[in-house]
Amino acid sequence: MEQQRIRNFCIIAHIDHGKSTLADRFLEITGTVRPQEMKAQFLDQMDLERERGITIKGKAVSMNHRAPDGADYLLNLIDTPGHVDFSYEVSRALAACEGALLVVDASQGVEAQTIANTLLALQYDLELIPVINKVDLPSAEPERVAAEMEQIFGFRRDEVVFVSAKAGTGVRELLDTVVERVPPPAGVPDGSFRALVFDSTYDSYKGIIAYVRVADGSMSRHDRLQVMSSGRTVEVLEVGVFAPEPTPTDTLAAGQVGYLATGFKGVQECAVGDTLTSQVHPAAEPLPGYVELKSMVFAGLYPSDGEDYTRLRAALEKLKLNDASLTIEPENSGALGFGFRCGFLGLVHLEIVQERLEREYDLDLIVTAPSVAYEVLLTNGDVIRVDNPSLLPPPNSISEIREPILGVTIVTPNSSVGAIMELMHARRSEFRRMEYIQGLGDTEQARVVMEYTMPLGEMLADFYNQLKSRTQGYASLDYAFEGYRAASLVRVDILVNQTPVEALCMISHRDNAVVQGRSLVEKLRTTIPRQMFEVPIQAAIGSRIVARETVRAMRKDVLAKCYGGDITRKRKLLEKQKEGKKRMKRVGRVEVPQEAFLSLLKIGDEG
Repeated sequence: MEQQRIRNFCIIAHIDHGKSTLADRFLEITGTVRPQEMKAQFLDQMDLERERGITIKGKAVSMNHRAPDGADYLLNLIDTPGHVDFSYEVSRALAACEGALLVVDASQGVEAQTIANTLLALQYDLELIPVINKVDLPSAEPERVAAEMEQIFGFRRDEVVFVSAKAGTGVRELLDTVVERVPPPAGVPDGSFRALVFDSTYDSYKGIIAYVRVADGSMSRHDRLQVMSSGRTVEVLEVGVFAPEPTPTDTLAAGQVGYLATGFKGVQECAVGDTLTSQVHPAAEPLPGYVELKSMVFAGLYPSDGEDYTRLRAALEKLKLNDASLTIEPENSGALGFGFRCGFLGLVHLEIVQERLEREYDLDLIVTAPSVAYEVLLTNGDVIRVDNPSLLPPPNSISEIREPILGVTIVTPNSSVGAIMELMHARRSEFRRMEYIQGLGDTEQARVVMEYTMPLGEMLADFYNQLKSRTQGYASLDYAFEGYRAASLVRVDILVNQTPVEALCMISHRDNAVVQGRSLVEKLRTTIPRQMFEVPIQAAIGSRIVARETVRAMRKDVLAKCYGGDITRKRKLLEKQKEGKKRMKRVGRVEVPQEAFLSLLKIGDEG
């Protein structure tokens, strides 16, 4: 199809505002999916996506649409996730498009992630089409939400499109609006082939399958391909488009979105953000890639059975291919054996990776408590990055510790402002500004945008649950990394039976360290099983013990068979038992269960 008849666009929105349902209606109206094959959330193929009702991976699909003027157009849609932890998927989708549908719920209105996604789309200079969805709901207020979008983003009233994705109202007109407003892709159809890899997956037979947006030229099956970052070459095994299942075609031309089966077997041979070109007529310059993502949250992943270590490594490498933001580094622990230190973009991302490893690769895992990466300025002037609390240098060699800081945006009803201020104050945050995004006529119904800066470490300890419970679920949250700032931080070590458990130690603010240490040992006392000997659990800051709890010993009744008789016989048996317990305590090893690591996550519950 000629380039002028191609439209590349994506759908961006806050979580649960109806992106996947709108994509379902597009597939139905364009006849891309037959009615008997249609199901809700069609593009969400993962079981996890269907169970949680969220999109985790961006999906591409090509659709044919006939415009009112009778001309046929090829529409390439990329459905994106809405959760803040997967915003990297959104940024990659935006780089492959010329336009975006900004979807907002007609009853909930503009949320924190809506604002973040709009700013991201404006950075990529995309044509934005504002869409108000769910207009058929009894609680819908489309006029109020349209006024909000005019006030915040500056859209004109006649630009806003009203639809009901569930009922299909206005969806065909929305496709016509996409054809009319989104510009065709710019590119040189007869130039040297260049394609940007925006995602990839692994197939046992075809090797790495690269999902690409073709910028210039065209590529056919059996053409020779070159990766511009590494210079590796390979013959293309298959080219195709997503309709919505991968469908082989003869060629992929400039402006199209599709896939190339490369045949590469190594995970690092074709990375997301690479530019692919022709080996015969290579392009002079690669396309602009993606900003390298820095992991925000770190946790250790260990196999429950040490023999599964190689299976875990292979599974993580394959998962990394499909998830560019995951970082992997081998590590070992005295308590847990060999495993990996993995970096994630947030707690939901960590949960998803853990569940995918357990389901798709049938692994039984132990996951240590999440921590964040700190910058440590040493007394000799060097700066090191520490993402594992057990690797923090001794206090006498540290000049200062800098913690990661987030810019947090919260959108909430006016009635919850006090509860949020109280929560943020307890989390060492700094207030920036507050703005009403709706007319002040009815202040109870008005919604407020609140901006804070807060340490990332404070967000790990149950912050999101606290935010939702204090606002009855009405507040929405978005955050962005802003840099590092010096703080008074110390390492809290946990000792079980006088032995430090590296996987349980944490870095905490000096003011909260004693309280958090005491809270953790109290929780560990109930999770660590009783032994035949007494087990002390201690929290220490440096050489100072700040809290202690004791798991009482189980007592075997050695006097059961002694009835009556000489008291010295009973004393002898009791002394023998005492000696045995002393010896057991010296050599005994206490197994720390998975629940103990989860206790670290719940320290913020009471606060």
